[in-house]
Amino acid sequence: MKNFFSNFKNDAFGGITAGIVALPLALAFGVSSGLGPSAGLYGAIFLSFFAALFGGTNTQISGPTAPMTAVSMVVIASIIGANDGDVAQALPAILAVFLLAGLMQVAFGLAGVGVYIKYIPYPVVSGFMTAIGVIILITQLLPMVGYYPKEDKAFVSEFTPYAEEILLDRILKEEAGEGILVLDDFKETVSRAEEIDDDKIHTEAVVLAKKSASGVIGAIKTFPRALNNINWLELALGLITIFIIYGFKRITTAIPSTLVSLLVVSGAAMILGLDYRPIQEIPGGFPIPHFEIFTSFSISSILPYIFTAFTLALLGGIDSLLTSVVADNMTKTKHKPNKELIGQGIGNSIAALFAGLPGAGATIRTVVNIKAGGATRLSGMMAGILLLIVLLALGPIASKIPAAVLAGILVTVGLGVMDYKGLKAIPNMPKSEVFIMVTVMLLSTFWNLVYAVGIGLVIAALVFMKKIGDHTAQASDVKMLKEEDWKDEMDFPESLKEEVFIKHLKGPLFFGFTSEFQHLSSQIPMTASHVVIRMDKVPYMDQSGVYAMEDVLIELSSANIEILFVDVNKQPRYLMERVSLIPRLVPENHVFKDFNECLLYIKMNVKDEYPKK
Repeated sequence: MKNFFSNFKNDAFGGITAGIVALPLALAFGVSSGLGPSAGLYGAIFLSFFAALFGGTNTQISGPTAPMTAVSMVVIASIIGANDGDVAQALPAILAVFLLAGLMQVAFGLAGVGVYIKYIPYPVVSGFMTAIGVIILITQLLPMVGYYPKEDKAFVSEFTPYAEEILLDRILKEEAGEGILVLDDFKETVSRAEEIDDDKIHTEAVVLAKKSASGVIGAIKTFPRALNNINWLELALGLITIFIIYGFKRITTAIPSTLVSLLVVSGAAMILGLDYRPIQEIPGGFPIPHFEIFTSFSISSILPYIFTAFTLALLGGIDSLLTSVVADNMTKTKHKPNKELIGQGIGNSIAALFAGLPGAGATIRTVVNIKAGGATRLSGMMAGILLLIVLLALGPIASKIPAAVLAGILVTVGLGVMDYKGLKAIPNMPKSEVFIMVTVMLLSTFWNLVYAVGIGLVIAALVFMKKIGDHTAQASDVKMLKEEDWKDEMDFPESLKEEVFIKHLKGPLFFGFTSEFQHLSSQIPMTASHVVIRMDKVPYMDQSGVYAMEDVLIELSSANIEILFVDVNKQPRYLMERVSLIPRLVPENHVFKDFNECLLYIKMNVKDEYPKK
């Protein structure tokens, strides 16, 4: 406890400073997600506090981030759409997915997955991050110009016929579920249809209009209409916000420019009494836990989102551990990756119980914390406490922030999150990596973030395996009959070279190399009676590799050729012993520690047993 408070003054200052930076972003991410500003604020409060308390990076500041919010938007929009646009009805299932993602992160930490996350290929991460930036920019086009499709009466009216059709179809489905056939009880169907009034049709049409304009494709399709309905005041507020964010940085970086823009533009709009659109109301008082997560939804309602929850968990882990590496470099410390995953998982799980957005370690906020003096986990906890105080004391005032201001903030976030380093490197990158990056970027932007990452990983894995297979084949000289002698082979008797064929294997023997390796038996000259397979440079063998080895050994044995193994590494030998290649096809006394030992065996046996042919 003494060490916990040993840096209290600096930790408090660092945490408060990071909390101030996090406030406008939390509100903006909450509005962008579709759950409202309170969701972003609740996520920042609970994740920051509990991820710091239980995590493995002392200076980490956690909260909603752009990538996590982008994936969360997919979950939120899908589940709300499946619940006829009723947010309250959809909320338990949404929070259940977020809770599941948090629990998965805890499981990742307990299983030791943290050390493997660093192997996610850079082109996949680069394409995904750039797509996140593009998604944020495009989806903020409509609020930036002050256009909200559900409030455009002419636009909503276009969906009225479809709304009636959906409502009637819903009645038929309800009757089918109740075992009522229209032909048998036509009057019941008519009676229910008569209950559909103009208000219900309009409500359904509003839901359809909002859904049609959502996402990247919806925003692009609706933008021409938005240009004809620009709210110039909203556009001005958004542009001024952007101008201050970038302009104030040129003056000083000691004070967060995002917070300055939020206070200046919002304050001016309130003082001048401008007729702007405020954000959704932020409920006052301490956040209330949503225990209906466990009672008001069915497993079937979140089953389609299991993979999405997995993606949230994995993405949050990657985001957090990358930030942990940045923190390590700045503080000359070493984070604990698995403990960090557990802390993030606990934080996201608790945030979900209080209707907060999931998040991850935030690089900018963490850097601000470190520069301000934060050195222990207390700093992250202090950031959460500050945001809670803001919620309790300033909630009603925060509810008056113009929506256009948060749209402006998100535009700068979108521009900042894109991977310009990866984009600039495109002309110099291998074509395969450019293909992966562009594929992930396009699929993420215009189709599905979750599936795009999965497809990117599969393509990256296939490309990697092909490269390793090609490299291993080239290094092992599988297509060459004559190989250069190694140093310890210089004294090999010239008289035995017709009978003993030496094969050098270099690199892992895995499924990407098996087809090349199987050419080995066709390389053996007819005069050979023994084959020496040198395996000291084979660090790894998989199941495909061991079966390819078995095929080669069987073919050589059928030709009455004896096989001698030299310097077999631990993992390949273990696997070959498990499937009995040793001693079934290669006896124990034909497995040698080094070439000198093998050469001694050859000199003692080959000359005597196999006279020159």
